Amino acid sequence: MAALLPALAALSPWEAVAVVLAIAYLALAIRQSVWCWPAGIASTLIYLVLFWQARLYMEAVLQVFYIGISAWGWVEWSRPRAQRPVVSWPLRAHGLALAGVVALAGLNGALLQSFTSAALPYVDALVAWASVFTTWLVARRVLENWHWWFVIDAACVAIYASRGLWLTAALFVVYLGMIVAGLRAWRRSLGAAVPA
Repeated sequence: MAALLPALAALSPWEAVAVVLAIAYLALAIRQSVWCWPAGIASTLIYLVLFWQARLYMEAVLQVFYIGISAWGWVEWSRPRAQRPVVSWPLRAHGLALAGVVALAGLNGALLQSFTSAALPYVDALVAWASVFTTWLVARRVLENWHWWFVIDAACVAIYASRGLWLTAALFVVYLGMIVAGLRAWRRSLGAAVPA
């Protein structure tokens, strides 16, 4: 208990704000609310700095991507709701996507290992590229984004804990439960227009 108090005192208030905004993002995404995107942008701006400081460089670069895709998602989800049903992709499409993600991550991880002081170059690259693809799936309302997120976020719990980002690691534990809820909610609306 004596060691817990100094650890709690060392937690970043900015990380706490980013966590709250990130939970808001996911809760709103589960409801398919367009307001998930601005919450995500705000959280992302904070995480960009936090991840850079933790030497998770691809995670930091990923935040720049998130800002751009969130702006696009905001526009995409602002269109008339009937044009944006939840869809499902065949397993083959996901297999091809996974092969592409692994190839990009391998190349990117090698570059990070050779030219930076990245803490976890290959893992960082794999999570970053998988997250890029999966965020695109969210914006396109592809049901299986939730499966991808579950695997990614489970890995992130260990990654962030290893870098001392304890609130963020805890956030990703919470995310795992929220992902299950998101999958169920989106499965119910599969192929149907998003309710107003």
